[in-house]
Amino acid sequence: MASAVTATRPQMGATERLDVSIVMPCLNEAETLRTCIEKALAALEDSGVEGEVIVADNGSTDGSQAIAEEAGARVVPVAERGYGSALRGGIQAAHGRYIVMGDADDSYNFGDLPRFLDKLRNGNDLVMGNRFRGGIAAGAMPPLHRYLGNPVLTGIGRLLFGSPVGDFHCGLRAFSREAFASMELHSEGMEFASEMVVRATLLKMRIAEVPTTLRPDGRSHAPHLRSWRDGWRHLRFLLWYSPRWLFLYPGVITMGVGLLATLLLLAGPRSVHGVVFDIHTLMFAAMMVLVGFQAIDFAVFAKIFGVTQGLLPRDHRLDKLVRYVTLETGLIVGGLLFLLGLGGAAFAIGQWALTHFGPLDPVRFTRLVMPSLLSLTLGLQITLSSFFLSLLGLAKR
Repeated sequence: MASAVTATRPQMGATERLDVSIVMPCLNEAETLRTCIEKALAALEDSGVEGEVIVADNGSTDGSQAIAEEAGARVVPVAERGYGSALRGGIQAAHGRYIVMGDADDSYNFGDLPRFLDKLRNGNDLVMGNRFRGGIAAGAMPPLHRYLGNPVLTGIGRLLFGSPVGDFHCGLRAFSREAFASMELHSEGMEFASEMVVRATLLKMRIAEVPTTLRPDGRSHAPHLRSWRDGWRHLRFLLWYSPRWLFLYPGVITMGVGLLATLLLLAGPRSVHGVVFDIHTLMFAAMMVLVGFQAIDFAVFAKIFGVTQGLLPRDHRLDKLVRYVTLETGLIVGGLLFLLGLGGAAFAIGQWALTHFGPLDPVRFTRLVMPSLLSLTLGLQITLSSFFLSLLGLAKR
């Protein structure tokens, strides 16, 4: 092998850096590992860059470690199980200025390395492979993943975060060491792929794409990916990182519809194309107001928590909210609503007293009691939420 390729376990000073580290996660990949390492080393040699191949071994029991070392890779044992854990451990042990990650199943073309490096050298922080633009060979991707899983999850990610990436789950991608450190990734499983794209997008990093091909992997055993389980983990992650779409927008819509229906039905029943909406609809409308308000609460709490934990970037609009919507403001608004509800309840009890506390007209008194209950509950929710919001704000500061 030419001298441009660094030998296994290079002896390096603390400040020395290679150009490229190619990191492969590995869990019992004896069938294809040697081939992948040889192709990665050949790509480094053809590119004329100094680099290394790292195999992040996640507890293989089929001799993958020995195969990797014999083929010229550096093996980094990673005890914490999971695709994300293995990659994170391998990347942290890498010496390269640029990191290229790719699976060890012989499905990706490491010969695309120069195209990824060109994008990085032009100032991009993250360079994603795009299999849909480069080409997917027959049998390389199950129809469920090709026509449903990947397009849907990628579409959701693009909608929620405004990401420019067209293939969230491509396993061949490259990034700089500095960019990876800034991302502060935490995921242990397959959702690591989505987390990297989301974090890079939220941090406003420069992201580019390279068309790449996907071929059927060379293993005889089933892939580590579990379609429904890992698909759900990706979707769950995307929702976690977007309090706006998970809580705020549904909450605003639910509360708005509920409040409008409540106001319309307080005066009396409403008929729409022969369908009569009365007190039973009013009850559900009041519930929608409360549920919607709670969802909005959760959106604010989740956003502040995400910022304080370093999961989400700071939001200046949220800073203003915490600054101006103080505990005292919440207590005043909540207290006024609570007193308004108490007044309505007292009036209803007075009306009941006029009947000597006998039977009541359920339709009439429901319209009288429902707004009082709604006002009392909202007042209590706002009061309690204000205390909790002030605690979160204190932690944020």
